[in-house]
Amino acid sequence: MIKKILIANRGEIVSRIIKTCNIMGIETVVVYSEADKDASYVKQAKESYCIGSPSPIKSYLNIESIVTVLKKSKADAVHPGYGFLSENAGFAKAVVSSGAIWIGPDPEVLENIESKCYCRKLASELDLPVTPGTIQTIETIRDIYDLAESVGVPLMLKLDKGGGGKGIQRIDEIQDSKKMQAMLDSLQRVGVMAFASGDVYVEKVIERARHIEVQFLADQDQQVICLGERECSIQRRYQKIIEESPSVVVSETERQRLFAYTKKLIQTMRYTGAGTIEYLRDIDGSYYFMEINARLQVEHPVTEYITKIDIVEQQIRIAAGEKLTIQQQDVSFLGHAIECRIYAEDPETFMPSPGIIRKLSLPDTIINTSLRIDSVAEEGGNVPPYYDPLFAKVISWGADRQAAIEILKTGLMSFVVEGIKTTIRADLAILNHPKFVAGDINTAFLSEEHCLAQAKLS
Repeated sequence: MIKKILIANRGEIVSRIIKTCNIMGIETVVVYSEADKDASYVKQAKESYCIGSPSPIKSYLNIESIVTVLKKSKADAVHPGYGFLSENAGFAKAVVSSGAIWIGPDPEVLENIESKCYCRKLASELDLPVTPGTIQTIETIRDIYDLAESVGVPLMLKLDKGGGGKGIQRIDEIQDSKKMQAMLDSLQRVGVMAFASGDVYVEKVIERARHIEVQFLADQDQQVICLGERECSIQRRYQKIIEESPSVVVSETERQRLFAYTKKLIQTMRYTGAGTIEYLRDIDGSYYFMEINARLQVEHPVTEYITKIDIVEQQIRIAAGEKLTIQQQDVSFLGHAIECRIYAEDPETFMPSPGIIRKLSLPDTIINTSLRIDSVAEEGGNVPPYYDPLFAKVISWGADRQAAIEILKTGLMSFVVEGIKTTIRADLAILNHPKFVAGDINTAFLSEEHCLAQAKLS
C-alpha cells in the first residue's frame, strides 16, 4: 500500500485529499506558493514545501520544482487533484520516471486523452453518438465554412487540448474571411499560451442542452463501474456552478445506456482510475458524447453522498494496484445531493474579489449531517488574486431533491463572510428560481432567466 502521498495542488482539494489519507493511515506532503504559505492545509500535512512565487507558472505548474520536492520527501505517489497539472501527461511521465506512482490513468493514456479530437474519433469508431462537428483538428477557416454549410450555425470553436471553460469561441453567424481568420488566430494564441497547443476543432452547438456526466472507476483488470450521473447544467462562462445527482431527466433506461457507452470507451482506452465522461442531452432527449475528464472532479462530493463511496480512497487503491471490490450491482443511489460552488466574486458580475477575510462563520455541519462544507477559508485569511477564486463548496443531501434544495438554501443563508464579495446571493437566486425548483434547466439557464439581476435585487 502507498505510505506517503504528495498532493500537487492548492486550496480545498488538498484538505479533502488529506482527510482520506488520514483515515487510510497515509502520510501527506503538500506544496505551496509564497502566496499560500499561511493556508490552513499547509499545517495539516506532515511535510510542506514552498515551490515558488505566486505565479502559477512558477509554482503549481512548475513540474521541475514539484518533482524536486517529490524526490526530497521520498513520497511514494502523487495525487494531482483537479486543475493545474492534473491532466498533464508530461507531469505524469515525470512522476513515474522519478519512481513514484501517479494517481490517475497511465501517462500514455493521459497523453491520448489530452486531445479531445482523439476522444471524439475513438467514440465515433465505437458507435457512440458524438456532437456533430469535426473529428480531426481543423487546418483553415474553410473547415468552419464547410461545417456551417452542413449543419448550420451556431457553432463552437474549441481548443483540442483546452479545459476548465477556457478556449471556447461561439460562432452565431458566418462572417467574412478576415473576421473568421482573426477569430481562429486569437483562439490558437490562447491555446498556445494556456495549454501549449493551438490545435482547434469545431462542433455544432446543441441548443438548450443539459450537461450530464457519468462518474466511473476502472481498475487495472479493466473492471469498470459507474457511480451514477451528475447534472451540471447550471454554468457561467462554460464553468459549472451547481451540480446535482441524480439528474431529474435521466430515466433508468437512459442511465443504463450511458453506463454502457462509458464502459465501452473506458475499456477500449485501457483507462485506470477515476474519471468522468461528459455528455450533452438535447431537448429531444438524445445524448451526445462530449469529452473525458481524466481526473477527480470538483463536484465529486455529490456522488459520494448518494453512493457512500469515497472516490479519493478508490483512486489511491486503484493506483496501488488493488482490484475494485465493488461490483456494479453493489452500487446503489440513495436520495439526492446538490453541490453549490461559492466563488470569491461579485454576485452580479462574477468579477473576482480577492482580499482579506475579515469575518467568517460557516454553517454547523456537526449538527446538520446532511450538509458538507469543503473549504479552507479562515477568518483573517487571504484570498489571493492569482488563482481560481473558488471559496467553498457546499453540498447537501436530502431524501429527495426538494429536501436537498431546502437544506442547501439554509446552509448558504447561514454563511457570514465579510471583507470580500462572494456569489452566495447569486447561488440563492438560482436555487429559488421556479424553473430550477421544477428541474427545468439547461446550460443557458443563467442568461435566459436573468438570475444575476435577481441576485442584485435580493
